Amino acid sequence: MRIGVTFPTHEIGTDPAAIRAYAQAAEALGYSHISAYDHLIGADPVEHPDFDKPYTVDTPFHEPLTLFGFLAACTTRIGFTSAVLVLPMRQTVLVAKQAAEVDILSGGRLRLGVGLGRYDLEYRAMGADFGTRGRRIED
Repeated sequence: MRIGVTFPTHEIGTDPAAIRAYAQAAEALGYSHISAYDHLIGADPVEHPDFDKPYTVDTPFHEPLTLFGFLAACTTRIGFTSAVLVLPMRQTVLVAKQAAEVDILSGGRLRLGVGLGRYDLEYRAMGADFGTRGRRIED
């Protein structure tokens, strides 16, 4: 059985030393992987009062593949798992290259999970069509 931890996106903030310490502690405790979820942005509660998620424009979201690249350099054996990278709002070939690079530089420690996403707010921010996301992920 593999037991991992979820990266504390809301709680950890942006201090590289704290992020490094978290990953190294998880590895030292014997966890098999760190999982990070993907959101591009949160909503401005003034402009989107019906957006009822626990994050806003002020919540720092670390980009998973960049985060994993950093964590790979800070650790030696713990794996990295994207808890659904929202693929259709990104360029597919670029994501493939980025994921391959993290996997190569980490010594094969990346497991990539992709999904559709559910917030059209993020798609609009990327200039991507929310309505065609299913067709694009199939491609």
